[in-house]
Amino acid sequence: MKQYAKSFQKQFLHWEDFGRDNARRNLERYRQEICTFNDDMQGTGVVTLAALLAAVKASGTDFVDHRVVIFGAGTAGAGIADQICDAMCHYGLSREEAYKRFWLIDRSGLLLEDSEGLQDFQAPYARTNQDVMGWTGQASAAGIGLAEVVAKVKPTILIGSSTVGRAFSKEIVQDMAANVARPIIFPLSNPTARAEAHPRDLLEWTEGKALVATGSPFSRVHFNDKLVRIAQCNNAFVFPGIGMGVIAAGASCLTDEMLWAATEVLSELAPVHADPEAALLPELREARAVSREIAIAVIKVAQQEGVAAHTDDPAKLYDNLVWEPQYLPYRYSKK
Repeated sequence: MKQYAKSFQKQFLHWEDFGRDNARRNLERYRQEICTFNDDMQGTGVVTLAALLAAVKASGTDFVDHRVVIFGAGTAGAGIADQICDAMCHYGLSREEAYKRFWLIDRSGLLLEDSEGLQDFQAPYARTNQDVMGWTGQASAAGIGLAEVVAKVKPTILIGSSTVGRAFSKEIVQDMAANVARPIIFPLSNPTARAEAHPRDLLEWTEGKALVATGSPFSRVHFNDKLVRIAQCNNAFVFPGIGMGVIAAGASCLTDEMLWAATEVLSELAPVHADPEAALLPELREARAVSREIAIAVIKVAQQEGVAAHTDDPAKLYDNLVWEPQYLPYRYSKK
């Protein structure tokens, strides 16, 4: 790939569905040479963080005071952790302080500094053996599991990216809810059968206190005589706007600040800001309008950071680039 870097200087390269061993390595290796974006890591991270920022605001607890458990520490889970960690740093924590707010659980249990097969992208989140001294699972071959982590850590945020269906059991969820006023629970795995919990159960088990977003689409949930819409953390909210913003700006790279701008825009559009019982993200049918707002924000930041080739009005740059198909009426005519 390196020998082709010059060929991609005016392109936006979108990485998708690379394995966990290659995704971050490719991104880190080429992001300074090619304008590049990994949707599994960065796209998932942005849309999840946007929903999370909206949930945090609704929870009433300062962002930096939350404790985050992520069940599933592969490419997507670590990407989500990275975005949340960056946000905590944005709000004033040091990088080391932010890492201490996380507990990531992989196939072998809670990530520890001496976990076998620990990947480079997981290492910053690994806990020390001192952190888990006396925990039951420490001496187990299966490692420290989700139930014990929730019991010991008392998380305020629980995110699933494991593809282990129904891993968030009633006991685990109620244990979490017993220690936090509004638990934030995101079962993000796809497809629906592999989601860590059903939104209906999460609302019932927490008496409606849970702030929920999912990765798979779920129908509206009947709860307390209401139809509750569940936010879906669908990357379609963000990758079109990010890509269009980069292209419209003629950006030479995609920076962390551009990703942060996309996150803030999507979060600000959350219906929950107007109604505490509403969804944490807009409806997917609004994705086109959301994409425009995200693209404009990305263009503005690219211009401010000096990585944009085009300096015209951001809205004009975007609108001039967009093409919308028109289906004209026609009449069948026999000849």
